[in-house]
Amino acid sequence: MSPSPRPTPAELEILRVLWQRGPSTVREVQATLSENRSTGYTTVLKMLQIMADKNLVSRDETQRAHVYSARLAESQTQRQLVRDLLERAF
Repeated sequence: MSPSPRPTPAELEILRVLWQRGPSTVREVQATLSENRSTGYTTVLKMLQIMADKNLVSRDETQRAHVYSARLAESQTQRQLVRDLLERAF
């Protein structure tokens, strides 16, 4: 099995929201991100679509508003990022 793609800084920000809130709609993610800085709904939607294509998040399409959730646990992603950092540094 190939390792999951490394999330970008913007994707990590969205993943943090999903880890904190649990499964969430685009609107809920956008509202949480907008507490710190202005973030557009369509920007968050596009990012979540890209993240779903990269298997970073899963999308539940059974409801009218799609619900997104992180595919990997926060600790798993952190371990992967640290491992990647160590491989690049040494």
